[in-house]
Amino acid sequence: MTTNGDQEKNRFQIELEFIQCLSNPWYLNNLAQQQYFKDPEFINYLEYLTYWKDPEYAKFVMYPHALYFLDLLQYPQFRDYISTSENTQEVHRMQYYHWMYLRNPPRPSEDPAAAPASAQQEQQPSATSSSSAPTS
Repeated sequence: MTTNGDQEKNRFQIELEFIQCLSNPWYLNNLAQQQYFKDPEFINYLEYLTYWKDPEYAKFVMYPHALYFLDLLQYPQFRDYISTSENTQEVHRMQYYHWMYLRNPPRPSEDPAAAPASAQQEQQPSATSSSSAPTS
């Protein structure tokens, strides 16, 4: 016999796993091909799952794009858009480039010669400030 706590834990795990699957554009395409996006009950389920965007739940989501796609799935235009292979490929490509370039932007040069002269002067102690006692 399962307790209410076990049922809640099981539901949490199942929903979290499903939410994370939404980060994959090809999974979304498969859902569209299987006509899930035509089922009003499934659309209601997607709307219900938006509570995962709350910080107390979102902290468990490993793939933030899942929540972004969950938002997009609230719109019939996106559900129709993701149903074709060409569009899914484009979404997948945009996701890849986001991970590649926007998530990890190139770091600025750490070459000291590239730093402004005033910043270098602030880092070097001056000879006058090193005296131990002021003269009167």
